[in-house]
Amino acid sequence: MARPIYPNARRNGTVENLCGFSISDPYRWLEVSDDARVRAWAARQDELFLAHRAEWPETENWRFMIEKLSTFGVSDPPLVRGSLMFITEQLRDDEQRRLIVVDGTRNRRVLVDPMASDPSRQTRLHAWWPSREGERVAVQMEVAEQPASDIVVLDARTGEVTDGPLPRARNTSLAWLPGGDAFYYVSRVPDEELTPGDQRLHRRVRLHRIGSPPETDPVVFGGAEAPDCYYGLTISADGRHLAMTVADGPAPHNDVWIAELTEPQALRFVKTVDGRSIRAHVLPRFLPDDNLLLVTDYQAPCGRICTAPRHHVDPSAWRTLVPEDTQAPLDDCLILDDPTLPQPLLLVARARHGVSTLTAHDLASGRPLTTVPLPGVGVATSLQTEVPHGRHLWFSYCDAATPATVYRYHAATGTVEPEATSTASKPDSTISSRTVRYPAGDGTEITLFLFTPAEEFDGPRPTLLYGYGSFGLTMRPLYSPMAAAWVHAGGIYAAACVRGGGEEGQQWHDAGRGPHKQQTISDFNDAASWLVRTGHTTPGQLAIYGMSGGGLLVTAAAMQRPDLYAAVIADGPLCDMVRYERFGLGGTWTDEFGTATQPEQLQWLLTYSPYHHVTPGTAYPAFLLAGAVTDLQTGEAHVTKMCAALQHATSSDHPVLMRREPDSAHAGSCASKERALATDILAFAGKYTGLSLETRHAPPMTDNDAGRQPQGIRPGRA
Repeated sequence: MARPIYPNARRNGTVENLCGFSISDPYRWLEVSDDARVRAWAARQDELFLAHRAEWPETENWRFMIEKLSTFGVSDPPLVRGSLMFITEQLRDDEQRRLIVVDGTRNRRVLVDPMASDPSRQTRLHAWWPSREGERVAVQMEVAEQPASDIVVLDARTGEVTDGPLPRARNTSLAWLPGGDAFYYVSRVPDEELTPGDQRLHRRVRLHRIGSPPETDPVVFGGAEAPDCYYGLTISADGRHLAMTVADGPAPHNDVWIAELTEPQALRFVKTVDGRSIRAHVLPRFLPDDNLLLVTDYQAPCGRICTAPRHHVDPSAWRTLVPEDTQAPLDDCLILDDPTLPQPLLLVARARHGVSTLTAHDLASGRPLTTVPLPGVGVATSLQTEVPHGRHLWFSYCDAATPATVYRYHAATGTVEPEATSTASKPDSTISSRTVRYPAGDGTEITLFLFTPAEEFDGPRPTLLYGYGSFGLTMRPLYSPMAAAWVHAGGIYAAACVRGGGEEGQQWHDAGRGPHKQQTISDFNDAASWLVRTGHTTPGQLAIYGMSGGGLLVTAAAMQRPDLYAAVIADGPLCDMVRYERFGLGGTWTDEFGTATQPEQLQWLLTYSPYHHVTPGTAYPAFLLAGAVTDLQTGEAHVTKMCAALQHATSSDHPVLMRREPDSAHAGSCASKERALATDILAFAGKYTGLSLETRHAPPMTDNDAGRQPQGIRPGRA
């Protein structure tokens, strides 16, 4: 292949002295996205990407496969309030999911259809909160990468807007008071009250009464002293108490505050948990006697469930109801306390090396009663029940070969069946899934999920390795149309549960954040090395893929081991870790990564920051850097700066490409755009690893062969 000709990107002599470090930043000018020079350069990058995409041999074949393997219908458990059931549905031709209301006689009606109000496809249903009685529902719509995010209130039976919009409620929490005439919610301070360009959250908890102008909604909690706090709101079943979690960004700890609702507009909060002092997550739920059920990792990194009086601050007095299982981190729990049940139950979901278990316990004693049967060896998520008192459990189940299906557990009979509003999915018998453990460089065993063709394994295959490893988020063996398509083509799809995630509890997260983030990257490169060493693949057949924090992972991994990979795909990545705090929501993530304002922490960041480890003259793998034109979470400058640096530095013939998506979001677009992105990722990865939908088994390739087009390809055929 001929070396690509890249658009010229001016390198300037910008050098910044931070905390005694001299840091070169030759592409800082690309941070000004509305500058005419940046727009012109980006437009030429768009042309370069389209020219290369036109040469990818099987794009239409991949598009057809993604469409074929995508799932449609109802895949999330319902919210049941009063006699109404609220579900979301997305059919084959739907660009966005719709909110459906189902009454007691199973009559269905569309309550919210984003496409009806905005045919441009840019508006999506983000969140919805039915009142306890089910008569009203607060709905939040979001427009792709627009900072505004309003709440409107609908009549659940007619669909008419009865209140709103309530502005500046992006990423809110909302809790209805009994009666459905008021709710608490979280909104941002008006822009005119802030310094221009201030990216901090500046959120306040407010009380809204139906029919009142939002500008009169009183603030009941929050102030300027806590500019980056996230708030979670829960009201007790009897409506007498409000519990609130307060977290400083994504920090691994939070406070809990409790207030009596005798005067909803003038709450007196009592801090029940000081998360900073105990360095733990604590999620409160109200018990029927108004005491608290606490789900926590305090003195239990894999999670335990405790009970405590509402205002008891001392955690030494908490009573353990369900103890920690060090081999199975706690996922979720839910109370069923309908008076028709023989006894109140506590349902507990755990993940043992990524695979779910679901057990029922006596709520009073925590004693295990029974195991809830699951449809297979897979993942049960999104536990839901009726509000305020539940007698059924709804959950979503899937595994690597089975798309998500909603199931209902009848607590009175102990039976599980598919929910009538959801179509049960059948397993794909051509996909095999297994969990293995590989050794990291320090000897720690790490879980790796492998999705492979069910047919007999016959030597190295093109492999797509995925990872994330930040914020304590947990990797699971979930169904993915992208993974399924890759396996259908004869490849191996792998997901590495590296440190920095939450697969083995809070200690696993701590081992890969802050000063230990390099461990996350080393674990990922160790996964790739294991796949090569065990004969699953070769460096010339190995592509890596990550989104957001996973984009940071794969770009950093490739900077440290460019010889190990044929292709790298990073979607919405973090790349410039010296300046990440200045872009999007980066300023709220310093507890995860560190801050460039402190010498020691800046040194952590410089150890692995991908942008600062691009080395001229290195033969880098093929790179696809994807992202939204406007990214309100990570900021678009990571993609542009990393692209320019790699194009300048690489000595390889493999291309460095930038795929920009206008009118899109950081992690959520309309269906056609999501499928188009998945298509391009697979076509790109397939080209540079030798995977073909038609030839099925490409021969093993050397590093020098990684970009060669496989033989026998006829574009456009399925």
